[in-house]
Amino acid sequence: MTVLAADRVGVTEWITKHRNDVRDALAERGSIVIRGLAAPGADQVTEALSVLGAAPTTDREPFAHRRRYADGVYSSTTWPAGQAMCMHHESSYSLDVPTLLLFSCRTPPESGGALGLADSARVLRALPRRLVERFGQQGWILRRAFTGEIGASVAEAFGTSDRADVDRYCRANAIDARWTGAVLHTSQHRSAVVRHPADGMLCWFNQVAFLSEWTMDADVREFVADAHGLDSLPFSTRYGNGDPIEEDVIDTIAGVYDEHTERVPLSAGDLVVVDNVRTAHSREAYTGDRDVVVGMGAPLRHSGIGDRS
Repeated sequence: MTVLAADRVGVTEWITKHRNDVRDALAERGSIVIRGLAAPGADQVTEALSVLGAAPTTDREPFAHRRRYADGVYSSTTWPAGQAMCMHHESSYSLDVPTLLLFSCRTPPESGGALGLADSARVLRALPRRLVERFGQQGWILRRAFTGEIGASVAEAFGTSDRADVDRYCRANAIDARWTGAVLHTSQHRSAVVRHPADGMLCWFNQVAFLSEWTMDADVREFVADAHGLDSLPFSTRYGNGDPIEEDVIDTIAGVYDEHTERVPLSAGDLVVVDNVRTAHSREAYTGDRDVVVGMGAPLRHSGIGDRS
């Protein structure tokens, strides 16, 4: 992670002047923190995507609600303030992945709420070899159930509630879909270890731990299981061959992430630029009103970065 000061300069002026520094930092470290830009917010993020030449990426298949401000620009994911968001790579379960992320802080929290960053190449090297080999060979599976009670609705995830349109989207995006009454169940098989599109570096790229049933709030898991059964959890992950992932494996992944996390406390005007393939991110629990705008850009088809040959 590289940290630079902007001294309340506008984002267009600053990034235009320091564009090469930003690109070099992303290539070398996978992330850059720009402290104290002027006029933080959605317009700033839109300008930054444009200056960096990153086409906006639509947020597809979100697992929780976001507010859309502009093309590729959203509020941070709705998630309880008192619960941390585990390390993950944005939209790594989708076929169309943003390779560039921007986090613009408008309002910092009263306490906590730091952005966590972890180098996915280092995480890959630190994970147990046998675990990496299994996920590298088999990939991972994300299973979701849209019950309308917890998590994103069908309309929020797919942009429509029309069953025929949802089914067409799923077929076009390698998602197995089935309806049980009004409940949609989906399953998608993705790569867990990928090569970086720029330099071919192997990276641990997935949401195996974040979307696991073992990281879900225990009360929520128990409520859904009692009401609908474990097959109707809002999300869960599996090995690529369909086997359940053991709780201790999720704990191991989380522990390695913890060892490789750099904390970034945010202040108003800060902009964090992240290579989404090279760097995983997280969010600590917080108090107060935390307002962070998220930009997604430079999309790449998952099948392209998932080629490990």
